[in-house]
Amino acid sequence: MKSYVFPGEIDASIMQIGSRPFIYMRTDEFSAINKESERILLDLIHCKGGRTIIYTGSGTGAMSAVVENYVSTKTKAFVIDGGSFGHRWYQLCEYYGVPVYDYAVPFAKDIDYKDLETRIDEEKPDVFLCQHHETSTGILFDLERISNICRRRGISLVVDVISTFLAEPLDMDALGIDICITSTQKGLNIPPGLSVLFFSKNLEGYSFNHRGYYWDFDQNLSNLMRGQTPFSPATILYLQLNARLRQLAGEGGETANIARVAQRAAFFRSLCSQYGWEVPAERPSNAITGFQTRDTAERWIFRGLIEKYDTYIMPGGKPGFYRVSHMGLQSEEDLKELAARISEFEPK
Repeated sequence: MKSYVFPGEIDASIMQIGSRPFIYMRTDEFSAINKESERILLDLIHCKGGRTIIYTGSGTGAMSAVVENYVSTKTKAFVIDGGSFGHRWYQLCEYYGVPVYDYAVPFAKDIDYKDLETRIDEEKPDVFLCQHHETSTGILFDLERISNICRRRGISLVVDVISTFLAEPLDMDALGIDICITSTQKGLNIPPGLSVLFFSKNLEGYSFNHRGYYWDFDQNLSNLMRGQTPFSPATILYLQLNARLRQLAGEGGETANIARVAQRAAFFRSLCSQYGWEVPAERPSNAITGFQTRDTAERWIFRGLIEKYDTYIMPGGKPGFYRVSHMGLQSEEDLKELAARISEFEPK
């Protein structure tokens, strides 16, 4: 099997952890592993003096936790709705009764930042929710510009970096981000099932709401002080996360990983150009390449790759639009082979 969906091909040593006996979670040994994971995670995202929560749950669970515990303490939220994941912020705010403005961005387009400032001045939010990269379209938003806009107005910034953590440069402190979210199945390149929240030191002592039992920030943060979780964790995934973080540190940290991902992205986009596939994102991320083929709504390419080659890519929300991840183990030869196989199934 070949996987070009998240998390991509995973290192065999990480996968083998899932087949071995594992330690009991309520031990000093497990606590030490979690504390080490927190330290490395904070270093990778440049969040000095911050905290993390590692949840057994998906990225959407972590987004929900942010709205339940933090966004619900604010007067009004402002959401960048650039695709299905941005729209999820809006849906969560609506679900929890948080006043919210939905700022729609057209498919694969960058934000009109001048218009954004106008809308923010009209709406006067006190918290801003966005994706760094809208994974459904491939567009990378300009976090530096967003940060400057929020800082000048004293607006709290919360960012979903699920698909850019370890794929794009990201300095949480320099950008003044209060909360970041990621999960294990993308840049961290281990199986799905854990999500991570990063809290800026600026939120130390913040009075969070308590609107969700499982996701409660205070309960989770207090438990992690001793390296523990309030409820039973997905122990094997915690062990795989720790092993992967150690591996990343030994391979040069986030800078080296970002360079590898960026090289793959650039190479595959050169193949897209050769095959005549448009990359519609105005400002594409290293994390994925979203490209438009001549396929139809019947998704011949998607099914053909699975049935003939046991190979997986990600379909998109538009006919003929597909996405290829550049996370995990991936060579230029792999990408050449993939492009040729995609072309084989494309209607002529």
